[in-house]
Amino acid sequence: MTNLPDFPSFSIPIPELPEMNFDTPLQHMWADEQFEILKRYIQEFESALDAEHEVGIMMTNFGQSILMNVQQITYEDPVLMVFKGYVNGRAATLIQHINQLNFMLTSVEKEPDRPKKQIGFVTNQNE
Repeated sequence: MTNLPDFPSFSIPIPELPEMNFDTPLQHMWADEQFEILKRYIQEFESALDAEHEVGIMMTNFGQSILMNVQQITYEDPVLMVFKGYVNGRAATLIQHINQLNFMLTSVEKEPDRPKKQIGFVTNQNE
């Protein structure tokens, strides 16, 4: 066994960190906050449409563009958004992480034999 030289002993000072409030910044990344932002944008877009058009969402996922006629939007905290509606006349549900939200609001013609529908915004029932 070799003899190791003696190293001086010393202690590393631990800096005092300021108290941090982690709730506020993280809350803006939660689905309920994103839900409220989306709701505001969609309702503003919806209010500018005439009686013959409804809000559609053009999604650019799955390697293609898909037009969804959205009927309802809800969320699951902390990070999931849920879109329910119709794609090509078939019932569809999109469950998406808030980091992946990427779509374009567009207008779609409503069916002539029914009244104009507005998107329903459903808040979390467990609040």
